[in-house]
Amino acid sequence: MIILKITMNVLSEKKKELSQTLLSMMEAMEKAEGCLRCTLYSDIEDKSLLMLLEEWRNRKDLDHHLRSEIFGVLLGTKSLLNEPHELDIYTIHQAESYEAVLAAREKPT
Repeated sequence: MIILKITMNVLSEKKKELSQTLLSMMEAMEKAEGCLRCTLYSDIEDKSLLMLLEEWRNRKDLDHHLRSEIFGVLLGTKSLLNEPHELDIYTIHQAESYEAVLAAREKPT
């Protein structure tokens, strides 16, 4: 699995506009080949921060998305930001579920 994290420091007067733009784009992104999930988060403490978290099946699908028109529109939102988008790509080789947490809690320390 590949995770794309996009952090955006939004101009305060543009947060609603950017949020609405991103939400309208997310439905199309989630329908893209290989997209597992797309979620928008808002920082509780710093109201100017938004984070878009995208989960992709593999790097090929993510690369296709990065070349897409919709991703170009996302990059075009830079005029609504205090600073450029911060993008991070993470490759996950193994993921564990809640059962792993329960198993760890059962082990003596």
